[in-house]
Amino acid sequence: MNNKKTEVLKALQIDARLSYEELGKQTGISAQEAQDIVKKAENDKEILAYKTVINWEKMDGAEEVLALIEVKTTPQTEVGFDAIAANVCRFPEARDVYLVSGDYDLCVIVKGKSMRQIADFVSQKLAPTEGVQATATYFLMKKYKEDGHIVDNYDDVRRQMMML
Repeated sequence: MNNKKTEVLKALQIDARLSYEELGKQTGISAQEAQDIVKKAENDKEILAYKTVINWEKMDGAEEVLALIEVKTTPQTEVGFDAIAANVCRFPEARDVYLVSGDYDLCVIVKGKSMRQIADFVSQKLAPTEGVQATATYFLMKKYKEDGHIVDNYDDVRRQMMML
């Protein structure tokens, strides 16, 4: 990857709202060059999506429940974990799917409206998926940082001293 392309993509990763003119100014290239780099990166699937990180906890009635699910699988001949991962990716509840090292093979981040909805997803959809041997579900209780963004200001948090 060339240096200017790297600079353009890193700038977009920090702020996807940058115009081609702003990208050009930040990276020392013309707006047209910035646009060409971005369009090619989109076509080549190097840029997968543009997104906004939202602190849903601040939105009344819009809370979501997140869970991290470890999945133990039986890899399939000639395709390994890819076929099972592809099936898991098709579930709309699965937000992120990773192949991981350790006791489990896949890590799946799931989003739902309630703990019950996620439990139903695991028991009715994920666990019965061909090749899935076992799952372990961890509900994410509090979000401190997402996609490199601190969710709230924790500078004011101080531990109270205990007197013995």
